[in-house]
Amino acid sequence: MKLTPKLVLAKAKASDLDSVKKLNCWGCNLTDISIFAEIPNIEVLTLRYSANKIDTLKNFSQCRRLSELYLRKNLIENLAELHYLTSLPCLRVLWLSENPCCGEDPQKYRLTVLRILPGLHKLDNQVVTEEELAKALEEGEEISAPPASHSNTNGVADHVADTESDPLNYSMEETNKIREQLGMKPLSRDKFPSLSSPRETGSSLGKKSHALDAVLLLLKDLNSEELQIVQKTTESRLRVLQRQDTSSEKTSFIQH
Repeated sequence: MKLTPKLVLAKAKASDLDSVKKLNCWGCNLTDISIFAEIPNIEVLTLRYSANKIDTLKNFSQCRRLSELYLRKNLIENLAELHYLTSLPCLRVLWLSENPCCGEDPQKYRLTVLRILPGLHKLDNQVVTEEELAKALEEGEEISAPPASHSNTNGVADHVADTESDPLNYSMEETNKIREQLGMKPLSRDKFPSLSSPRETGSSLGKKSHALDAVLLLLKDLNSEELQIVQKTTESRLRVLQRQDTSSEKTSFIQH
């Protein structure tokens, strides 16, 4: 069943899609929710329980005011789908349990979700702790892109072959992919004149340099709330690295 404007307005008791802020479509047997591209101001959304059959999160990528998303008991198969939610700066509550993507290891599932979405305050009705966020950076599975089956539809994976053979283009493409997820306009190649070429400095070092340059370019366009998310993630990552350095120093000292 397709979620239509008529059904949305009836359930939200609203006069137009722009004014819809809360929507409960509990058990409506939904399979097509592409309408959310036209509901930019939605803040709280409930699509849970098995009567719904939602299998992708792509349709939520433009709902930048979304703060609570309830998707329990749907058909999300791949945790990589969560990358479609990384463009939502206000998202604080996510209920995803009892989807196929949760797998058989609840700890690994939770840490992976928090690694991808470190701005969450509550996941599956459980409060997220600072300790979990730090552990997620260390033990959560690193998933760097949305599923391939959906990537081609939004243009992210169209130039994979080119980016692998051209490290400079790789940096620009990676940056613009992140900007797209954040709802920003892509940068043109002339915005990258200062990047040192990996061909000159070595492939590994070059890619690290491009990654840093890409992050610094993005920071200029983030608002205060988005920067706070970056700060929180960075501080958690630093704590993990500091613990690793301390552990390595102790091991080295004992060996000598």
